[in-house]
Amino acid sequence: MAILSATLPTQRAFHRGVTVIAVAAVIALLYFGKPFFVTVAVSAMLAFVLDPIVLLVMRLRLPRPAATSVVIILTLTAAYLVGVMIWTQVSVLTRDLPTYTSRVSEVLDKTSAKLDEIENAALTAIVPQRLREQEQEIQHKPQEAAKARKRKAVRNTPAAVPPPQQQQPPQVQEVRIKTEPKPAISLIYGYLSEHAETILMASFVPFLTYFMLSWSDHFRKSILNMFGGEQRYVARRSLDSVAEATRAYLVGNVILGLLLSIASAGIFFLFKVPYWPLIGLLSGFFSLLPYVGLPLAMLPPVIAALAIPNKFTVILSLAAVAGSLHLVAMNLAYPKVVGRHVHLNPLAVTLSLMFWTLMWGGVGLILAVPITAAAKGVCEQIESLQPIAKLLGD
Repeated sequence: MAILSATLPTQRAFHRGVTVIAVAAVIALLYFGKPFFVTVAVSAMLAFVLDPIVLLVMRLRLPRPAATSVVIILTLTAAYLVGVMIWTQVSVLTRDLPTYTSRVSEVLDKTSAKLDEIENAALTAIVPQRLREQEQEIQHKPQEAAKARKRKAVRNTPAAVPPPQQQQPPQVQEVRIKTEPKPAISLIYGYLSEHAETILMASFVPFLTYFMLSWSDHFRKSILNMFGGEQRYVARRSLDSVAEATRAYLVGNVILGLLLSIASAGIFFLFKVPYWPLIGLLSGFFSLLPYVGLPLAMLPPVIAALAIPNKFTVILSLAAVAGSLHLVAMNLAYPKVVGRHVHLNPLAVTLSLMFWTLMWGGVGLILAVPITAAAKGVCEQIESLQPIAKLLGD
């Protein structure tokens, strides 16, 4: 009995050490395998979102691979049209960039002058006239003393004798070598080589999404066959929970983003803001970013309104409109559309944002909440992990 009682704490310490090492190994794997895991995660989330549409197309008596092909083609077409619209607006904006630059400089100069006026008015109201005169006298005394010393030194200096003229060296004609601009192929090659890994991984997303959708029944049966008895039921519930949480979060955010974009673009059109379709789209979807959504949603309309001369009130109005839409969406619409399916507390969301941003950068900031919601859904179905689900939940 004494030997058993001494062995149990040792075994527990051993299991805890193994758990810590396993967690550290998983974190290192996620960090160093970022391109692979981000590609798989994005493809899986797209598959969860598009699966109901595939089932809807299958009602037309199409087999699952054919229905998946139709949905993938429609999705790529929609993404292409949105990309063309954004590219058109950005091209026009690039041509008008000098106008924005001069306008921004003008606004900054006026703002600086206004701040100087406010500072002088504040000093006039706070500092008495007598103290200001004394301060000016103190500042002028060192300058006057320096000028007097300089005049005395000039009087005591003997007249300078002009140096003898030296023979000028022969002038050498400057030869300028014209550098030819880099051709477009070199620029494109430089960009592709710099982002080759990202572009290569992104090219796998449509194919992975297609195979995940067309072979979803096979994958589901194969995963469930790995378990037996009650564990198979738990695995089935876990898969359904992950799919539901991911689909609810992504679809809810897309719907909210589209509604905010349409509302923002309509208001910007009434204010005659340049490039209002692009500005409305950016402002609407920037609002969905956690914590930084409010300032980012206000930034595009404010920058676009700088091209409107002498319309400072319009800039303030657009900032107020974008901020109001963001607050209404996040406090009223977001909890009903997305929050009721996710059920994560603010502390868990904040920690997940920090962790996944550290792991995967900006992509991790976007994927943090759906990954955490999916993990919570799995923990809810496994009895030993339900305390973790309660810790993450609201």
